[in-house]
Amino acid sequence: MRSILRVVLCFVSLIGPWPAVAAADDGPSAHWAAIVKAAGERFGGAGERAASFLAEHRPPRDDAVDPEVVFDAIGVALKARETYPWAKGVPDDLFFNDVVPYAVLDEPRAAVRSRVYGLAGPIVKDATTAAEAAQALNRDLFNAAKVKYSTQRRRANQNPLESMEQGLASCTGLSILLVEACRSVGIPARVAGVASWAGRDGNHTWVEVHDGERWRFTGAAEHDPAGLDRGWFTGAAAGGVEGHARYAVVASSWRTTGTSFPLAWSPRDPSVPGVDVTARYAAMGSHAGGATVGVRLWASRGGSRLAAEVVVSARAPGGDPAEHRARTFADPDDINRLAEVPADAFASPPAGSMSFTHGGEARTMPMPAAPAGGRVIEVFWDELPLSEDAAKAQALRSWLSHADAHRDACAADLAADLVKAAGHEMRLLRREFGEAPEGGRSLWISLHGGGGAPAEVNERQWKNQIRLYEPAEGIVVAPRAPSDTWNLWHRPEVDALLARLIESAVIVWNVNPDRVYLMGYSAGGDGVYQLAPRLADRFAAAAMMAGHPNDASPIGLRNLPFAIFMGGNDAAYNRNAVARQWGERLAQLAADDPGGYPHRVTIYPDAGHWMNGKDAEALPWMAGFSRHPWPRRVVWRQGNTPHERFYWLAVDPADATPGREIRAAADGQTITLEADGPLAVELLLHDDLIDLDQPVRVTANRRAVFEGVIPRTEQAIRRSLARRPDPAMAATAAVRVTIPRAEPAEPADR
Repeated sequence: MRSILRVVLCFVSLIGPWPAVAAADDGPSAHWAAIVKAAGERFGGAGERAASFLAEHRPPRDDAVDPEVVFDAIGVALKARETYPWAKGVPDDLFFNDVVPYAVLDEPRAAVRSRVYGLAGPIVKDATTAAEAAQALNRDLFNAAKVKYSTQRRRANQNPLESMEQGLASCTGLSILLVEACRSVGIPARVAGVASWAGRDGNHTWVEVHDGERWRFTGAAEHDPAGLDRGWFTGAAAGGVEGHARYAVVASSWRTTGTSFPLAWSPRDPSVPGVDVTARYAAMGSHAGGATVGVRLWASRGGSRLAAEVVVSARAPGGDPAEHRARTFADPDDINRLAEVPADAFASPPAGSMSFTHGGEARTMPMPAAPAGGRVIEVFWDELPLSEDAAKAQALRSWLSHADAHRDACAADLAADLVKAAGHEMRLLRREFGEAPEGGRSLWISLHGGGGAPAEVNERQWKNQIRLYEPAEGIVVAPRAPSDTWNLWHRPEVDALLARLIESAVIVWNVNPDRVYLMGYSAGGDGVYQLAPRLADRFAAAAMMAGHPNDASPIGLRNLPFAIFMGGNDAAYNRNAVARQWGERLAQLAADDPGGYPHRVTIYPDAGHWMNGKDAEALPWMAGFSRHPWPRRVVWRQGNTPHERFYWLAVDPADATPGREIRAAADGQTITLEADGPLAVELLLHDDLIDLDQPVRVTANRRAVFEGVIPRTEQAIRRSLARRPDPAMAATAAVRVTIPRAEPAEPADR
């Protein structure tokens, strides 16, 4: 940077300080007359002629321009004309119009020429021709200026100082910077562009330089070692329409021409003169293959662009198959740089496929219909269909990425013997038993009693709980309830804390997510009654010891093995009688739904509230079960703390209300839903539930609501893990349907 500063100071010292211009009191003409006079005094006749030219063709926005901006540009231009061999022979009309001007388009005016020369001068020191110098500038300038292409720049028409301040610029901002650099070393330069490509959406600007014989073009920050007159936009520019307000290729000019340069960011502003150069581009190339359709590939909606090889396999009606190859471009390439596919590849109806290979992975989608008016096709990598094997691999990658992102935080909490969620903390006691089996350890969550008592009472209950149960294998965790209220285990924050505990245990302790068990004693048993039905899809089995269900319902236990252990004399709050009633309800539910509601009820006749450790027989019974994350039948009844997902069903937060019930079944390729409608439901699917290579039919309240193939996608996997960070329940496909209002039953015959 110091060497650049020395170049600037040396160059400016040769030019000398600008003369002061008195403030004009009688309007723009006097203001500019003073500028012209001062330029003549400082730079002689050439300076006066340059300033007169600028004054004559100035746009109204520059009536009161800062004289320092004008003098900076004139002084650097005149010095460059003396310094560089290619600049010495530039004719006055070209020099005044395309070297001297202090601005290129309508960018904010600033004294930028000396600053840009500080970057450009060293870059062109070994060049011998204007073309060599322009190539060197396009190769090295943007790294020196630390500016790259980005759609996140503040404005499209930034001046070079704004672009260098941000480090970001649009294609227009990049072009303005390169034009200023070329002009600073005496190369005639201008911006060229189109308001819209003919036949498709998108606009673009690039740079033209005069090499002493003719105008040449290049893409700003798109240096091609093969030389000038090369660019990804050549074919599109060749399709321009001369004289057309939107489709003509126009080059900028300071001199008034009667034609306007199209300002895409300000389309109604005609103040920047231009020259229609469409014919020159048409002569350079043509759409040999006819009209094209552009294709852009994005990582995701709202994500970044991706570079990929594109193979289009198309078959026109009655024609032979044809294959077309192209390439998409990633950031920071210009957003209008597209993969070009012949428009005639898009048959009606569509036939064939489009394959994208990115990062060594290929994903293929059915051939889409041709976009109206030749518009661009936007493709999203995470929405492209996956094979079953690719989906499994992607699910594993996505889970490992999630685990890596959360491992440190989870490990820190577990090392401190606590978990945090929903603005609460839950302390933990832990014991380990047996050797870790292949597939991961079991996790036994054991809820203590107490509740509605002083904290010291609940502390004693907690510390006693960790001693009660010793499984053959697994990690036993006794959490300390986050409150001392009577309902200490069925408050809303408990669900979030248990979910975080399970997630952390899977990530840090290598727990098998299909072998997580829930049990609790006394008030902890109250919690099991409440938590097991509403969190049934998180556990392999649950056991309730000496608790009371309060208002809980067993309906959600369809796929969760559930055990009840109770002392026959435990009559407080009618616990013993209620336990028998729950046993009867579970037996009836199992009879009405074969294969569902596995349960065990054990009442010890002579025991009271304390069962003398006999209830430990629950553990080997529970250990005989593993969670099935994709059951073919689901009964979801929302509890007091509602949730957005249950097994492979999901609802919007507004529809997650206590008491709402949904019944779902997958039979072959048909999914059946029953619920009070209307209700939007998302089906989160996996090949363990249904064959995703085949069409799926969905009926809701006896009406067909969907039929078709539901593709596996990276998006479905990521959304599933975001909603439920559980590797065994990562859905690979999803479809949203609406359950209609149930039709009234037909009246019975009389």
